[in-house]
Amino acid sequence: MTLSVPQLAAVADELLPPGRPVMVHASLRSFGEPVEGGPDGVLDALLGRGRTVLVPAFTESFFLAAAPAHLRPGRNGTDYATPPDESARPPGHAFRVDCGLVDPAMGALPAAVLARGGVHRGLHPLDSFAAVGPLAAGLAAAQSPSDVYGPVRALAAAGGTVLLLGVGLSRMTALHLAEQRSGRRLFVRWARRPGGEVFRFLFRGFPPVRAVPAPLRRDADGARLAVDGLPGRPGAGGGGRRAAGRPDADALRGPLLRGLPRLHRRRPRGAGAARLTCAGCQFGVHTVTG
Repeated sequence: MTLSVPQLAAVADELLPPGRPVMVHASLRSFGEPVEGGPDGVLDALLGRGRTVLVPAFTESFFLAAAPAHLRPGRNGTDYATPPDESARPPGHAFRVDCGLVDPAMGALPAAVLARGGVHRGLHPLDSFAAVGPLAAGLAAAQSPSDVYGPVRALAAAGGTVLLLGVGLSRMTALHLAEQRSGRRLFVRWARRPGGEVFRFLFRGFPPVRAVPAPLRRDADGARLAVDGLPGRPGAGGGGRRAAGRPDADALRGPLLRGLPRLHRRRPRGAGAARLTCAGCQFGVHTVTG
């Protein structure tokens, strides 16, 4: 069985209000069935009724540069002794909004957005956002090297939503904005300008949270809407099908701001609990306030 664009559009219309932006995190493999048109078909369905689609389009594997010796702050969630390998990059290799590149790990949907006519992309060398639709230009323009999550704030200001298709809350980029607003100081990273000069900018916060605290999970599930008939992986939703999540950007702000400082101040206990073993958590845990 192949999922048609009209079927997907019907699901999108039930989940999403017309004329508003939506930030999408998706795993097409989780659908369990082929999708008509592949990622382009999914994008067409989401863009219906005047909606704007926003996706993270990160490029760390292409443009991350080594930190200059005199620009290495402490507690920065990185190992300066193992810098990125830039030897295979050509001279002048630098991020441009029209470069068309995206880390393969981001999935097929961001690549489809970047290939779409009329796409707008934020000006951030590692963590850019890309958007297509009536409100795309404004969302992308909200981003700069010193304001990595401007598009997420613009999404909330426009009454937008966050749509999770076959992925969990640990993949929701809005968590990083909540970290910042809860008092988390973002890490610093480096990239090169076209002339080869290295410059620094603000980068994302903690890596994906694998175990969400129970209060945060309950609050987020309150904003989740299950759609019957959407195929997915067994065991992740009712009847063996994974639900599509549609947390409202504003509705999630409160529970996230309450939950993140608790999560990153102490090490959870018990089987399956998140452990602060990565550099990001080891250093970042001491920068949360409140």
